[in-house]
Amino acid sequence: MITARGVDVRVAARLLLSDLTLHIGPGDRIGLVGRNGAGKTTLLATLAGQLPPAAGTITRTGPVGHLAQDSRAADPAVTVTDRILSARGLDTAVQRLRAAETVLADARDERAQRRAMAAYTRAEAEFLARGGYPAEAEAARVAAGLGLPDRLLDSPLGTISGGQRRRVELARILFADHDTLLLDEPTNHLDADAVAWLRGFLAGYPGGLVLISHDVPLLESTVNRVFHLDPQRATVDVHNTGWAAHLAQRAADERRRTRERANTERKAAALHARADRMRSNVATAVSARSMAHRADRMLTALEPTRRAERTARIRLPEPAPCGRMPLGAVSLAKAYGGRDVLTGLDLAVDRGSRLVVLGHNGAGKTTLLRLLAGRETPDAGRVVPGPGLRLGYFAQEHDTLDPARTVRENLAAAAPDLGDGELRHVLGAFLFRGDDADKPAGVLSGGERTRLALAGLVHSGANVLLLDEPTNNLDPASRAEVLAAVGSYPGAIVLVTHDPGAVRALRPDRVLLLPGGEEDLWSEEYLDLVGTG
Repeated sequence: MITARGVDVRVAARLLLSDLTLHIGPGDRIGLVGRNGAGKTTLLATLAGQLPPAAGTITRTGPVGHLAQDSRAADPAVTVTDRILSARGLDTAVQRLRAAETVLADARDERAQRRAMAAYTRAEAEFLARGGYPAEAEAARVAAGLGLPDRLLDSPLGTISGGQRRRVELARILFADHDTLLLDEPTNHLDADAVAWLRGFLAGYPGGLVLISHDVPLLESTVNRVFHLDPQRATVDVHNTGWAAHLAQRAADERRRTRERANTERKAAALHARADRMRSNVATAVSARSMAHRADRMLTALEPTRRAERTARIRLPEPAPCGRMPLGAVSLAKAYGGRDVLTGLDLAVDRGSRLVVLGHNGAGKTTLLRLLAGRETPDAGRVVPGPGLRLGYFAQEHDTLDPARTVRENLAAAAPDLGDGELRHVLGAFLFRGDDADKPAGVLSGGERTRLALAGLVHSGANVLLLDEPTNNLDPASRAEVLAAVGSYPGAIVLVTHDPGAVRALRPDRVLLLPGGEEDLWSEEYLDLVGTG
């Protein structure tokens, strides 16, 4: 359980939430919603204990599992299985048991066998105390449910894709058997089968759950309470209903507020008008002043008028002139940990062409884009830059951003030709205003990092864009802006996505299927493969 009392949440000088009091108990399945930048990710990290509140207290009863948006923190040398088992301390127990088995098998004389057997008995007792073979089988079921194939279970984390690492972290948290789960965009990088499995798991989960997601079907099928962050009022509106009822209740609340405001303004105007008539009479002047003060107090007590939520004005760069084939690749090959990811891949990206790359997680989609962008070196083959190539790269892990630099400094590094006034203009168009420009990129939410990374492309003059999951973590309005920008961009695009809407917006002319590297003309039949990776 988690209880917050009188909590303030700040990022630098900006107050996100004020005097927050809430409780998360067993059986609560809470959808935490609000526009990008409202503070959802920061609040979740604060409830998890990863960030301190600016004021107030947070009490946690029982272990809390927190799925953050960034899954790169784990040791890259740890295997997938050990990372999942570590949630219950089973990884070390398994390692001790396997080591004891090896010593026992190698023991030659009777004395050595007795010592080895004693060590094995102790290791087995520890293993069984932590859940033993049933717990191992449970971890395997969770991994399989989230779409992690058996062939990956012994792979080091550093050799698998970002989407697969994300699945590993989610599997670890679900396997841990925490009393409370705080999940930030858990369906990112999940295919349709894994999302369906996750819905079933969360439906049977007995503890408390707080869920940030833009997956409406997941919210509809899971949540029984909704916390709506209102950044204008720096508060959380609590709706003790499911998702559909929340939407209806929120609309009804907004209509009620509008009516109440109109009634109060009408009454205050009538009082002011009456006071104005009474001021000319000496006998009623004091009453007139009192009446005017009462009208002013009525207006002061009104909640501020809600402004329409701002939407980023996202546009992609005007491409610089280039040759007929600005980018190509010949016989590209890349392996990680002895496992071939790409083998002998050839590619030609023509001027203005639109290519979508499809394949399951781990098929090499992100690796291909990193090779084309020069972020990694191929084991064999080469990338061929054509005449006039200007490359723009959007990374799904946002590793083009420096988390220690501020928002303004990151944009200045991406667009060094912009003056300070132009930088502020671009930041404002992407919803970074005032003190937002001075926040370190490391404290931004996933949606904010997406907007900042896209802002860095605006004045790049890129004529080939490599876009890796550009709609992840975006609210519906910002996603619509990105899709419109992708649809209108006249340069070449190579797109990796799990979002069918992004593919439709791209209107691809070709498709590249990985890991095989087969290339084909685009057909609507390939849409069935978009959400299966």
